[in-house]
Amino acid sequence: MKKKISVVILLVGLAAWQCSKLDNNKPDLKQSLMKSVDNVNTAIGKISGSKGFEMLTVNGGAGATGVVTGAGTDAKSVEFFDLADSVTLDMVSGIYDFQPDASHHWHYFFPVSLFKKSGTSNHMIVNMPQRMMFRPKYLFNFGMNDSILKNNFKIDASAYHSIHKGWYSSDYNLVASFTYEKASIGDCEINSHANPGNGNNFTSEFNFPEGYNITVEQTAVDTARSSSFALKDKDDVLLKETSVITKTGNHMFEKQYILTIGNVDIKRSTGVDSIQVYLDGVLQQKAAVKIVDETADEDKSICHSRDLLITFDDGTKANLSVLINPARETLKTLVSSLGEMYFARHIVDYIAMSIAVSVH
Repeated sequence: MKKKISVVILLVGLAAWQCSKLDNNKPDLKQSLMKSVDNVNTAIGKISGSKGFEMLTVNGGAGATGVVTGAGTDAKSVEFFDLADSVTLDMVSGIYDFQPDASHHWHYFFPVSLFKKSGTSNHMIVNMPQRMMFRPKYLFNFGMNDSILKNNFKIDASAYHSIHKGWYSSDYNLVASFTYEKASIGDCEINSHANPGNGNNFTSEFNFPEGYNITVEQTAVDTARSSSFALKDKDDVLLKETSVITKTGNHMFEKQYILTIGNVDIKRSTGVDSIQVYLDGVLQQKAAVKIVDETADEDKSICHSRDLLITFDDGTKANLSVLINPARETLKTLVSSLGEMYFARHIVDYIAMSIAVSVH
């Protein structure tokens, strides 16, 4: 009997030792953060070399109101502004190829003869030369020699509408995929709503074929604003930052700030004395974080004017800006580009409205 009891005690002891050993081998805050930062830098490194990133960061050239070279006027051009206030997918659905027609006059603001309808579809599908997307000055100021270029870039919009009701009310939606040389370079979804009574809401998401995606969300009413962006590997959050700003009297202050890097969460909220750090949802008692704002403006983000000084359990310190330095500038560019959505507002919209003008 004593022998059996001794065996049981030995087994329990071995199990306890093994569990203790596993706990000691469990990554601590510093190891976990370093691994998560590596994942962020790896993701941004892959994204920054992609065609999707190149398209997202397109800018410059004439905007949607740019004058087309050699533009003339048409009797219907005055009606354009009424039409542009409401462009929906049913107005522009079909398959269109870039095939400029020199025999037609053009509207002052939008050419009506750049794209020829070549088929039917319940989507808006546009085939055009890739440089019209990546170098939009060629779309806004094209030459007839461009008509011989290969239509190797495709926009496939499965949802689209752009509706404006006065200066302060609008409703916008675009769901589209993009293909270059028959290979996917990504897809996007953009939603924007503005109303004097309900405030402004904006979300944009871009999915890269490499498996990564980035999302920007912004809301604003009279007394509060919130903004966030997230970088994910499929459904796994690599990096997410959320800020909520509220107004008291004439002053704006940050009510809540949350930064997630992998399995590490850093939170600051009103009513809590210190900045809290969590690892896998467990509050870390020894770790400390100091938020450093480089400027006094309200746009305080790790991509712009904010840094975090982190003190780990072993007493060592690190600035987050240094840890994500290879990726920080690219993240800043991505977040800004997703907020502006130049390629959607100035290229997809430009094409959709020119098609709408040409068929009405």
